[in-house]
Amino acid sequence: MQSISQLQVLINEAIADLKYPKSPKELYDPISYLMNLGGKRLRPVCLLMACNLFSDNIHKGLKPALAIEVFHNFTLMHDDIMDNAPIRRGKLTVHKKWNNNVAILSGDVMLVEAYKLIMQVDPKILAEVLTIFNDTAAAVCEGQQIDMNFETIENVSETDYIQMIRLKTAVLLAAALKIGALTGGGSQNDAGLLYDFGLNIGLAFQLHDDILDVYGDPEKFGKQTGGDIIANKKTFLLIKARELASGETKKQLIFWINSTEKTDEKVIAVTKIFDDLNVRQLAEFEMSKYAKKALQSLALVDAKDHKKNNLKTFAEDVVIREH
Repeated sequence: MQSISQLQVLINEAIADLKYPKSPKELYDPISYLMNLGGKRLRPVCLLMACNLFSDNIHKGLKPALAIEVFHNFTLMHDDIMDNAPIRRGKLTVHKKWNNNVAILSGDVMLVEAYKLIMQVDPKILAEVLTIFNDTAAAVCEGQQIDMNFETIENVSETDYIQMIRLKTAVLLAAALKIGALTGGGSQNDAGLLYDFGLNIGLAFQLHDDILDVYGDPEKFGKQTGGDIIANKKTFLLIKARELASGETKKQLIFWINSTEKTDEKVIAVTKIFDDLNVRQLAEFEMSKYAKKALQSLALVDAKDHKKNNLKTFAEDVVIREH
């Protein structure tokens, strides 16, 4: 069994070895640039861990793991354009370093490259893996569209929000684990259990991100806290606050939501409202609920306990991480 950090090194080395045509440079250079910006590589690592539950030959999971990571970065490249984001992992985003047209077209090619990689799985499972991959790719796009729709919808329910993050964030992690299980020779039942594990951990992960954006240590979180508050982003915390606020508290919350101020004063005021309404505790409860569901699914997977330790550690880290 290799550790999570060892698997991250393996993925990074494989990414560094990916070869793209040299011309036209404006099409392929942005792909190498984005893929080599780093990141935790959680999705491909999870695929390899799932593969390793049923096979000692994790290298047969390497191509689909890379496919998942290339696809994930393709979505980031296009998301950055839609969000007009200037920075990705501390560096200029592709559309800022080059331009929007370059980022759109390079992103399109990344999707093609992801398919080239996923096609290299064992032919016996290719049809099933492609179905999972296709369904997941469509779901991620659906989640992104729903998230954009939220920007113009005043009242978003908790149910709507969970569905959005399930599609936008959780399904790709779940698919990585299911594909990893199938690649390693796991049964349909075990592959399904690992999908459920990934889905619930993905939900817990995003809920924790919502919490960290308000309450995290900026040095450990890797970015300034309060960004979601300034942007009026409809996170779990804001949705619950709008649901629970009444009287003067509700008036104050609506005032700050409608305010165009992008200052620390707004962050402090809204955070105090969150504190008064105990929404952090409610978010932590939901996060823990999904993490518990994930561990219950993992416990049912027919594999040796010591082989499941990496995935168990990964799940536990999701709910205690500070960055």
